[in-house]
Amino acid sequence: MLAIARREGFEPCAITFRYGQRHAIEVEAARRVAESMNVTEHLQVEFDLRSMGGSALTSSIDVPKGRSTEQMQEGIPVTYVPARNTIFLSFALGYAETINANHIFVGVNALDYTGYPDCRPEYIRAFEAMARLATKSAMEGDQPLTLHTPLIELTKSDIIQLGLELGVDYSLTCSCYDPDASGKACGNCDACTLRLKGFRANGIPDPLQYQNSTTTP
Repeated sequence: MLAIARREGFEPCAITFRYGQRHAIEVEAARRVAESMNVTEHLQVEFDLRSMGGSALTSSIDVPKGRSTEQMQEGIPVTYVPARNTIFLSFALGYAETINANHIFVGVNALDYTGYPDCRPEYIRAFEAMARLATKSAMEGDQPLTLHTPLIELTKSDIIQLGLELGVDYSLTCSCYDPDASGKACGNCDACTLRLKGFRANGIPDPLQYQNSTTTP
Protein backbone atom coordinates (compact mmCIF):
# COMPACT_ATOMS: atom_id res chain seq x y z
CA MET A 1 0.00 0.00 0.00
CA LEU A 2 2.82 2.40 0.86
CA ALA A 3 4.59 1.58 -2.40
CA ILE A 4 1.37 2.24 -4.31
CA ALA A 5 0.97 5.64 -2.64
CA ARG A 6 4.54 6.46 -3.65
CA ARG A 7 3.89 5.39 -7.23
CA GLU A 8 0.84 7.64 -7.38
CA GLY A 9 2.93 10.66 -6.45
CA PHE A 10 2.06 11.02 -2.77
CA GLU A 11 4.58 11.93 -0.07
CA PRO A 12 3.44 9.52 2.64
CA CYS A 13 3.40 9.96 6.39
CA ALA A 14 2.89 6.64 8.16
CA ILE A 15 1.02 5.77 11.34
CA THR A 16 1.40 2.52 13.31
CA PHE A 17 -0.59 1.33 16.32
CA ARG A 18 0.66 -0.57 19.35
CA TYR A 19 -2.65 -1.51 20.94
CA GLY A 20 -1.77 -4.47 23.13
CA GLN A 21 -1.82 -6.96 20.25
CA ARG A 22 -0.18 -10.31 20.87
CA HIS A 23 1.59 -9.96 17.51
CA ALA A 24 3.28 -6.66 18.42
CA ILE A 25 6.20 -7.81 16.26
CA GLU A 26 4.26 -6.12 13.45
CA VAL A 27 5.14 -2.74 14.98
CA GLU A 28 8.83 -3.39 14.39
CA ALA A 29 8.03 -4.65 10.89
CA ALA A 30 6.15 -1.42 10.20
CA ARG A 31 9.19 0.57 11.31
CA ARG A 32 11.43 -1.37 8.92
CA VAL A 33 9.02 -0.88 6.03
CA ALA A 34 8.61 2.84 6.73
CA GLU A 35 12.37 3.30 6.82
CA SER A 36 12.85 1.36 3.59
CA MET A 37 10.28 3.60 1.87
CA ASN A 38 11.76 6.83 3.32
CA VAL A 39 8.44 8.11 4.66
CA THR A 40 8.32 11.77 5.64
CA GLU A 41 7.19 10.96 9.17
CA HIS A 42 6.29 7.76 11.01
CA LEU A 43 3.97 8.27 13.97
CA GLN A 44 3.47 5.48 16.52
CA VAL A 45 0.30 5.64 18.59
CA GLU A 46 0.04 3.51 21.71
CA PHE A 47 -3.04 2.45 23.66
CA ASP A 48 -4.19 -0.81 25.23
CA LEU A 49 -7.23 -2.70 23.95
CA ARG A 50 -6.40 -5.63 26.25
CA SER A 51 -8.49 -3.92 28.92
CA MET A 52 -11.55 -4.73 26.81
CA GLY A 53 -10.41 -8.05 25.33
CA GLY A 54 -12.96 -9.66 23.06
CA SER A 55 -10.41 -10.92 20.52
CA ALA A 56 -7.78 -13.62 20.22
CA LEU A 57 -5.33 -10.81 19.40
CA THR A 58 -5.94 -8.89 22.64
CA SER A 59 -6.77 -11.63 25.16
CA SER A 60 -5.92 -15.21 26.13
CA ILE A 61 -8.29 -16.67 23.51
CA ASP A 62 -6.42 -19.13 21.31
CA VAL A 63 -5.60 -18.02 17.78
CA PRO A 64 -7.22 -20.44 15.29
CA LYS A 65 -4.71 -22.62 13.47
CA GLY A 66 -4.82 -24.90 10.46
CA ARG A 67 -8.08 -23.62 9.01
CA SER A 68 -8.88 -24.01 5.33
CA THR A 69 -9.74 -20.96 3.23
CA GLU A 70 -13.31 -22.25 3.13
CA GLN A 71 -13.48 -22.36 6.93
CA MET A 72 -12.14 -18.79 7.07
CA GLN A 73 -15.21 -17.59 5.19
CA GLU A 74 -17.62 -18.98 7.81
CA GLY A 75 -18.62 -16.08 10.06
CA ILE A 76 -16.48 -13.55 11.88
CA PRO A 77 -13.34 -15.12 13.43
CA VAL A 78 -12.15 -14.65 17.00
CA THR A 79 -9.18 -12.68 15.65
CA TYR A 80 -11.55 -9.81 14.86
CA VAL A 81 -10.74 -6.91 17.21
CA PRO A 82 -13.95 -5.00 18.02
CA ALA A 83 -14.09 -1.69 16.09
CA ARG A 84 -10.34 -1.76 15.44
CA ASN A 85 -10.37 -0.21 11.97
CA THR A 86 -12.77 2.49 13.14
CA ILE A 87 -10.36 3.33 15.95
CA PHE A 88 -7.35 3.28 13.61
CA LEU A 89 -9.03 5.40 10.96
CA SER A 90 -10.22 7.90 13.56
CA PHE A 91 -6.62 8.43 14.68
CA ALA A 92 -5.54 8.68 11.05
CA LEU A 93 -8.25 11.26 10.39
CA GLY A 94 -7.05 13.42 13.27
CA TYR A 95 -3.43 13.03 12.16
CA ALA A 96 -4.32 13.94 8.58
CA GLU A 97 -6.03 17.12 9.74
CA THR A 98 -3.04 18.24 11.81
CA ILE A 99 -0.64 17.84 8.87
CA ASN A 100 -3.06 19.33 6.32
CA ALA A 101 -3.46 16.08 4.40
CA ASN A 102 -6.66 15.15 2.62
CA HIS A 103 -5.78 11.61 1.54
CA ILE A 104 -5.69 8.53 3.78
CA PHE A 105 -4.51 5.14 2.54
CA VAL A 106 -5.57 1.96 4.36
CA GLY A 107 -4.67 -1.61 3.39
CA VAL A 108 -8.00 -3.35 3.97
CA ASN A 109 -8.93 -6.27 1.73
CA ALA A 110 -12.44 -7.56 0.98
CA LEU A 111 -11.47 -10.82 -0.71
CA ASP A 112 -9.08 -12.55 1.70
CA TYR A 113 -10.44 -10.64 4.67
CA THR A 114 -11.75 -13.72 6.54
CA GLY A 115 -15.02 -12.14 7.57
CA TYR A 116 -13.93 -8.87 9.16
CA PRO A 117 -16.86 -6.41 8.94
CA ASP A 118 -14.59 -3.33 8.92
CA CYS A 119 -12.80 -4.38 5.72
CA ARG A 120 -15.86 -4.20 3.48
CA PRO A 121 -16.27 -1.55 0.74
CA GLU A 122 -19.54 -0.34 2.26
CA TYR A 123 -17.81 0.28 5.58
CA ILE A 124 -15.05 2.29 3.87
CA ARG A 125 -17.62 4.38 1.99
CA ALA A 126 -19.50 5.08 5.22
CA PHE A 127 -16.36 6.14 7.08
CA GLU A 128 -15.31 8.41 4.23
CA ALA A 129 -18.75 10.05 4.23
CA MET A 130 -18.49 10.60 7.99
CA ALA A 131 -14.94 11.96 7.69
CA ARG A 132 -16.13 14.59 5.23
CA LEU A 133 -18.46 15.92 7.92
CA ALA A 134 -16.42 15.48 11.08
CA THR A 135 -13.49 17.89 10.94
CA LYS A 136 -12.69 21.57 10.80
CA SER A 137 -10.79 21.06 7.56
CA ALA A 138 -13.86 19.39 6.05
CA MET A 139 -16.00 22.40 6.91
CA GLU A 140 -13.54 25.09 5.87
CA GLY A 141 -11.46 23.43 3.15
CA ASP A 142 -12.22 23.15 -0.53
CA GLN A 143 -10.90 19.60 -0.98
CA PRO A 144 -12.79 16.76 0.76
CA LEU A 145 -10.86 13.94 2.36
CA THR A 146 -10.44 10.82 0.21
CA LEU A 147 -9.99 7.35 1.68
CA HIS A 148 -7.88 5.15 -0.60
CA THR A 149 -8.12 1.35 -0.45
CA PRO A 150 -5.87 0.14 -3.30
CA LEU A 151 -5.81 -3.47 -2.07
CA ILE A 152 -9.50 -3.93 -1.33
CA GLU A 153 -10.41 -5.97 -4.42
CA LEU A 154 -7.12 -7.82 -4.94
CA THR A 155 -6.42 -11.42 -4.01
CA LYS A 156 -3.43 -12.13 -1.80
CA SER A 157 -1.64 -13.43 -4.88
CA ASP A 158 -2.38 -10.19 -6.74
CA ILE A 159 -1.14 -8.10 -3.81
CA ILE A 160 2.14 -9.99 -3.57
CA GLN A 161 2.69 -9.81 -7.32
CA LEU A 162 2.02 -6.06 -7.37
CA GLY A 163 4.35 -5.53 -4.43
CA LEU A 164 7.13 -7.38 -6.20
CA GLU A 165 6.61 -5.24 -9.30
CA LEU A 166 6.94 -2.14 -7.11
CA GLY A 167 10.10 -3.39 -5.43
CA VAL A 168 8.63 -4.24 -2.03
CA ASP A 169 11.05 -6.20 0.16
CA TYR A 170 8.75 -8.77 1.76
CA SER A 171 11.53 -9.96 4.07
CA LEU A 172 10.89 -6.77 6.07
CA THR A 173 7.24 -7.62 6.63
CA CYS A 174 5.32 -9.83 9.05
CA SER A 175 1.74 -11.10 8.80
CA CYS A 176 1.52 -13.67 11.61
CA TYR A 177 -1.13 -13.42 14.36
CA ASP A 178 0.81 -15.63 16.76
CA PRO A 179 4.61 -15.39 16.32
CA ASP A 180 6.98 -16.93 18.83
CA ALA A 181 9.17 -14.93 21.22
CA SER A 182 11.88 -14.55 18.57
CA GLY A 183 9.39 -13.15 16.05
CA LYS A 184 9.19 -16.21 13.80
CA ALA A 185 5.79 -16.69 12.19
CA CYS A 186 3.68 -19.70 13.20
CA GLY A 187 2.81 -20.68 9.63
CA ASN A 188 -0.64 -21.97 10.60
CA CYS A 189 -2.84 -19.02 11.59
CA ASP A 190 -5.25 -17.52 9.06
CA ALA A 191 -2.85 -14.66 8.21
CA CYS A 192 0.06 -17.02 7.59
CA THR A 193 -2.11 -19.40 5.57
CA LEU A 194 -3.30 -16.64 3.25
CA ARG A 195 0.18 -15.15 2.92
CA LEU A 196 1.76 -18.49 2.04
CA LYS A 197 -1.06 -19.20 -0.41
CA GLY A 198 -0.28 -15.92 -2.16
CA PHE A 199 3.42 -16.66 -2.47
CA ARG A 200 2.78 -20.19 -3.73
CA ALA A 201 0.40 -18.82 -6.37
CA ASN A 202 3.26 -16.65 -7.61
CA GLY A 203 5.64 -19.62 -7.63
CA ILE A 204 8.16 -18.02 -5.28
CA PRO A 205 9.22 -18.72 -1.69
CA ASP A 206 8.12 -16.48 1.15
CA PRO A 207 11.26 -14.79 2.57
CA LEU A 208 9.69 -14.59 6.04
CA GLN A 209 11.15 -16.83 8.76
CA TYR A 210 8.73 -19.49 10.02
CA GLN A 211 8.90 -21.63 13.14
CA ASN A 212 8.70 -24.75 10.97
CA SER A 213 11.22 -24.57 8.14
CA THR A 214 9.04 -26.88 6.02
CA THR A 215 6.23 -24.31 5.98
CA THR A 216 7.66 -22.23 3.14
CA PRO A 217 7.29 -23.49 -0.45
